[in-house]
Amino acid sequence: MRTVARISVTPVKGFRLAHPEAIELTEHGARSDRLFSLVWADGVRVRSSLNAWHNKVEARYDAGLLTMRFEDGTVVEGDAGALGEELTIEFGDHRVPVRVVDGPWEETLSELAGRPVRLVRGTHGNAGKDAPVSLVSDGSLGRLELEAGRSLDSRRFRMLLELAGCEEHEEDGWRGRRVQIGDAVVRVVTPVVRCAVTTRDPVTGANDFDTLSLLARYRGEVVFGMLADVERPGRVRVGDAVAVLD
Repeated sequence: MRTVARISVTPVKGFRLAHPEAIELTEHGARSDRLFSLVWADGVRVRSSLNAWHNKVEARYDAGLLTMRFEDGTVVEGDAGALGEELTIEFGDHRVPVRVVDGPWEETLSELAGRPVRLVRGTHGNAGKDAPVSLVSDGSLGRLELEAGRSLDSRRFRMLLELAGCEEHEEDGWRGRRVQIGDAVVRVVTPVVRCAVTTRDPVTGANDFDTLSLLARYRGEVVFGMLADVERPGRVRVGDAVAVLD
């Protein structure tokens, strides 16, 4: 039986993942997931694939209050509803409108990064992604570890949903099909093209394994997991059944 094994979200793109027991899946994915991003002073997006410090910061967003917890125990929080300067930033092939969110986190983030950093907010969560839901199966993760000859923390792939009870790369065959996950229904649309963030340990941020070369060698292309659109919003819980509908 296929089930939801783990859910992974963060309100700030690139920050350490949190693993709730349940989420509300909306047309834009998990509510408030990847709602915020970071930019340098010149407005260029800060890329977590190029920086090891991102995933050392935890964030929580609730009722307009954004809280960040840093590795040294420092906690900063503030109202993330006051929107300032308008910018446009690039996510791959997408140009996304955002608004700067000034707050107490700016000083601490800039100190951590070693240069000025600003927080920005999109019009909705997961803005700039090719699809709002990402999923990967335990079968695919197991095959990757077999090819790697070592264990790999699945969190390095930063997928919204990890599924249990699947054959290796079974989810690749769901392309174009509807899948019910808990109370929600998604349509699987395309493979996830992987980037260099997957080469980093999800806890330390250190480059510790060349996932990209491994995927290219055994898959012939650097893809892993699938993206999906939400056709019917609904609640998704760890342990919920996953069923291919058509």
